[in-house]
Amino acid sequence: MYLTHTRGVRTGHMKAVLATLFTAAILVAPSAIATASGPRSGDLHATKNCLGFTGNAGSHCLITSSDLPQIEVDSRIEYLQPALLLTPAGSNVVLDPPGPGNNVAFGNCSLAVGRCTFWGGTGKFTHFHASIVVSHLSGFDWAWDGTYSFSPKS
Repeated sequence: MYLTHTRGVRTGHMKAVLATLFTAAILVAPSAIATASGPRSGDLHATKNCLGFTGNAGSHCLITSSDLPQIEVDSRIEYLQPALLLTPAGSNVVLDPPGPGNNVAFGNCSLAVGRCTFWGGTGKFTHFHASIVVSHLSGFDWAWDGTYSFSPKS
């Protein structure tokens, strides 16, 4: 009788532990899923080479390094109004990574204020936002240092 009682207590205790763990999993799983698929943000560091920037139509720079997977090496930054890059208004830009697909980010860059700002895009740049300080490294090389997020803005 003692063994049956102990076994019954063990079984009852095990059922209570399993029920608690199951309840915790149900409560935690949705928030973990929301976090995994929810807003992402952080610091952004990249370098670009602007040998392709002539000040004329088609002027561009190429990303040479980036710590953000969406901004791949050889992504092209096309300046839509290159003559305005040195003004406070700056030039609108399109950031286009290499390879197929409709994945572009839209923004504006001004070297007069040393800043690029991105506010959305298509494909992997949907809901992309970034605020980047632009600084000259040497020759045709420039640095981007700032913050980014992938989240809808209200």
